Amino acid sequence: MAFMPLTDSMFLLVESREHPMHVGGLQLFRKPEGAGDDYLIKLREDLRAKTEMRSAFRRKPARPVNILGYTRWVEEAEPDMDYHFRHSALPQPGRIRELLELTSRWHSTLLDRHRPLWEIHLVEGLRDDRFAMYSKVHHALLDGVAALRQLQSTLSEDPDNRDCLPPWASPAREGERDTPAARSPLVTARETLRQLGGIPSAVTKVVNEAVRQQTLTLPMQAPKTMLNVRIGGARRFAAQSWPLDRVRTVAHAAGVSRNDVVLAMCSGALRDYLIEQRALPDAPMIAMVPVSMRKRNDSGEAIGNNIGALLCNLGTDRADAADRLKVIHKSMREGKRIFKDLTPIQALLLSGVNVAQLGLSTVPGMVTNAKPPFNLVISNVPGPRKTMYWNGAELDGIYPASVLLDGQALNITLTSNGDNLDFGITGCRRSVPHLQRILTHLDTALTELEVASGVTR
Repeated sequence: MAFMPLTDSMFLLVESREHPMHVGGLQLFRKPEGAGDDYLIKLREDLRAKTEMRSAFRRKPARPVNILGYTRWVEEAEPDMDYHFRHSALPQPGRIRELLELTSRWHSTLLDRHRPLWEIHLVEGLRDDRFAMYSKVHHALLDGVAALRQLQSTLSEDPDNRDCLPPWASPAREGERDTPAARSPLVTARETLRQLGGIPSAVTKVVNEAVRQQTLTLPMQAPKTMLNVRIGGARRFAAQSWPLDRVRTVAHAAGVSRNDVVLAMCSGALRDYLIEQRALPDAPMIAMVPVSMRKRNDSGEAIGNNIGALLCNLGTDRADAADRLKVIHKSMREGKRIFKDLTPIQALLLSGVNVAQLGLSTVPGMVTNAKPPFNLVISNVPGPRKTMYWNGAELDGIYPASVLLDGQALNITLTSNGDNLDFGITGCRRSVPHLQRILTHLDTALTELEVASGVTR
């Protein structure tokens, strides 16, 4: 059995039917030239024959031992691959619309805790001769960055490579980093105590920035919106890609980061969507922006959770796209500056303060009566920089599907994919009507930013 860090245990503890705690992803592939009608059948058979499996894909939670929830992982000796890896087909006419509706249903269902916490669906039936793969894995096993790195480890830059591994079977790399799940409780406690001595100085710095300098966005500064309500268990999922060059050009012209431009796209889209719903608040909306605390040279084999949380003022109270971008740039710049001056444990503690209120969302009346800590999560996860292939099939899109909680009915997550940015939008089916309209508003917002920055297409 392996020790389960408290952060991972919490994802299991807070999960309920209304709050599935898995991250997911929808990948689109173009079949290689000359692929026959039996291409996917043969692909599935070849993948099923590769039984080597990472330990993370064998893990399931041991029975809880106290009110704190789960503390140990146990490994399944022989996972039921016919249960975990499924071959499905779309209903006619096989449009992206049908694929997204099917993904919405899959993303709404809980993973079975009596089995290892993952599922993969190989999907045929798209009318343009592409195929798809939807995967989901519990957040207690992998955070979004680790899940995407795991996917990338199975891809190849060579279109002729037919030996790419399935997602569950990537081999461990030499020099793989120790992970929280592999450490003993004693080692984890010792490392934590060693760094706790810096907490007083971190608190002093944060208080100074927040109160005296007024440069830090804090929890509960966000206005109440139609997105900050109790949610049901059903999900809607929408996805679309935009050329990375459009975002890069605006960023260069405005002198900001590409992530600032992405946040400004989301800000403009949210503003237009809420105006459409007659629900735009007077005060600016606040986004929680996850920041990976992993080092760039961390192996793709890393598991567990290592994510910080910044709060960003989205400037949705401003009608001008250029003004919104300036507000976002300033808010992110100050937040990153403070994080840079903190030790890793201090940064995680500050992140914990930023998201702590979510842990109280199940308390009766909390979501209804209290101001939200932030309005939504907007996450930008680095993806492959080149065109990639999987057993000869070209990767055409990676669309992340994320977690929702009470008080957080909408999540926007995107990833870079070669020359594109691939957006995945997850929403509560009951609370976020006409979710797909946000895609249209994202495109409008990017066009407005191009005009405001003097960019010509």
